[in-house]
Amino acid sequence: MPLDIIVGAQWGDEGKGRVVDLLAQRADFTARFNGGDNAGHTVTVGKQTFKLHLIPSGSIHPQSVSVIGNGVVIHPAVLLQEMEVLRSAGIPVNPQRFRISFAANLITPAHRALDAAQEAARGQDKIGTTLRGIGPAYTEKVSRAGLRVGLMLDPDLFRTNLQMHVERINRWLVDFYHAEPIDPKPVVQEYLGYASQLKDYIADVSGLLWDALKRGKCVLAEGAQGTLLDLDHGTYPFVTSSSTVAPGALTGLGLGFSFVGRVIGVTKAFQTRVGSGPFPTEIIDDFAIHLRGTGENPWDEFGTTTGRPRRVGWLDSVLLRYAVRVNGLNELALTKLDILSGLNPLRICTGYRSGGQYFAELPFGPDNLAQYDPVYEDLPGWEGDIRSIRRWEDLPAQARAYVLRIEELCGVPVRLVSVGPEREQVVEFA
Repeated sequence: MPLDIIVGAQWGDEGKGRVVDLLAQRADFTARFNGGDNAGHTVTVGKQTFKLHLIPSGSIHPQSVSVIGNGVVIHPAVLLQEMEVLRSAGIPVNPQRFRISFAANLITPAHRALDAAQEAARGQDKIGTTLRGIGPAYTEKVSRAGLRVGLMLDPDLFRTNLQMHVERINRWLVDFYHAEPIDPKPVVQEYLGYASQLKDYIADVSGLLWDALKRGKCVLAEGAQGTLLDLDHGTYPFVTSSSTVAPGALTGLGLGFSFVGRVIGVTKAFQTRVGSGPFPTEIIDDFAIHLRGTGENPWDEFGTTTGRPRRVGWLDSVLLRYAVRVNGLNELALTKLDILSGLNPLRICTGYRSGGQYFAELPFGPDNLAQYDPVYEDLPGWEGDIRSIRRWEDLPAQARAYVLRIEELCGVPVRLVSVGPEREQVVEFA
């Protein structure tokens, strides 16, 4: 059985959680490979809505073992809280069903304090960080000063490293940012408590998954954020601090290429973004209000993690083709098609104009999107509620034409279309 990889093909918030939830019904392992609790995956099962930030969405399925890979940065308090939420809902979370890589890095209150100080210092040039310490934790990892989960197995060594970690960040907070220092004593005590609760979950996740794949098990790798937030390939500097693209699943889980099967990109039927940065197809008219919703239900366009209203716009096929390329996508999952009902016409950006030139592709990646104006193609919309439809042939002809046009523009097939927030509101085809 293969290693299947699911990634976001836009700026995150594409609906990956519910796609993972659907595919995890057939998976033996679901594996998170990047990011931290700045990510938010929402899964709706009947009347229950689960908002998960660290634990893989597939954990809701009883046959699936969930793992967090070495590419993730973990705030233990958030992780333990999620574990308890799942247990309270009757979902078992124990060392037989959930493992954490010894090589993942930890986030502390010192990281969060540094994150806030750095963002405040940027002034008008803020990048829109969630202030959860993700960037500083990855910075320490790269500088070889990070706190790895494996340290939790040795309380004395963990205590010493925690003390040095807080003292090191305090020097930055006080000397460079003129901010208040963090008291290391309560941090040390708090994190030693977390270690005692999590030590039985720590494992060699790379070896665990390698062995499972060799035995023919199915592993579903679950990405956080989206392609356009990738540290190397996204809209730099308005990006996250990790690799959000499909190859990052391999380094983030400690696996090679041998077992890779499906590479699935999840994209909304329109475009959204949270936070700062250029957005060529952004709209602010009545159509934007229709796309965003009011925030009164989980299907509306408000960030799962931040609660911030998302910026919305028409689907950008230039950026989607770029996502196909850098991820090696071989199929797409299209979410929120139902939100387009009642809009007419529908627009798709097919190219850009800048300086009198037309661009079907990005000449130097998505760093400088502000220079481009979108070129649109209009398609007819449809009326009526499509949320009860489960077969491709039952969708309105205009809806089918819209999906097929996305396939043509991107060069890969759409294999799944969501038509509502709940688990069963999906049109799936081979």
